[in-house]
Amino acid sequence: MLAGKLQSPDHIAKHTLREKLYPAGDPSLRQPTPESVGKLTLEDVKDYFRKNYRPDLTTIVVIGRVNTEEASAVIEKYFGEWKAAGPKPDTDNPAVPLNNVTASVVPDASRVQDEVVLAEMIGITRSHPDYYKLNVGNHVLSGGFYATRLYHDLREQAGLVYTVESFLDARKTRALFGVFYACDPPNVYKARALVERNLRLLQKKKIPAAELRRAKTLLIRQIPLSEASVDGIASGLLERSVEDLPLDEPLNAARHYLKITPSDVRDAFARWIRPAGFAEVVQGPEPR
Repeated sequence: MLAGKLQSPDHIAKHTLREKLYPAGDPSLRQPTPESVGKLTLEDVKDYFRKNYRPDLTTIVVIGRVNTEEASAVIEKYFGEWKAAGPKPDTDNPAVPLNNVTASVVPDASRVQDEVVLAEMIGITRSHPDYYKLNVGNHVLSGGFYATRLYHDLREQAGLVYTVESFLDARKTRALFGVFYACDPPNVYKARALVERNLRLLQKKKIPAAELRRAKTLLIRQIPLSEASVDGIASGLLERSVEDLPLDEPLNAARHYLKITPSDVRDAFARWIRPAGFAEVVQGPEPR
């Protein structure tokens, strides 16, 4: 499986982007090979399990019609004898510096269009107060399809792309901002110019009140929807545990969003986002 995966354009494009974003030696750059997997022994796997699968790194979430006493009894029955041995491993990724500006092309003969990813490291973490301001701005860019700026400018008005999405991925120790779009090769740089123009506009001008209200409404309404299922509740609690966030973070986030002003979004984008600071990876034909 790995022999094929390592040669696939999808894998090469993703790994190329990581190489441009993260410094040498970063854990995210590790990748298995047929040779490294072939050398693994059963004892290697057992040793790794003993060192890294530990009760002091574990969160158990119980969801359902069950009380605390019943849940505790079952957990104690199956996990009560589970003990940690040796030093606790550090499982958090290290903080990383801002990336350099780069451009890469990954040929893919199976594609007629290009898939373009523009990504950059930004200097916040998930717990930073500016996360909420940047997330509101991210939703102004692409959170609501035709009601948002990138879709309006790049697809509806200019007709350059079919798909365009901005993204903000903030974790405990590092954060990533970027834009993804797909277009014909002659439109790659035209579309990028419009992306950069939209980012600079967010940095210089306040968002109109109606547009800000729409983005905030989208974000706040997503909160109860994300916890409308058993899986949604459980995965949310697990993620907050891993990221060291309060268990009532959805309520906390809603309070933050309600208070955000147009100036807050403008200033946060001016502080953290670099419109010309992207690592660019194009997968498909050579851009023209």
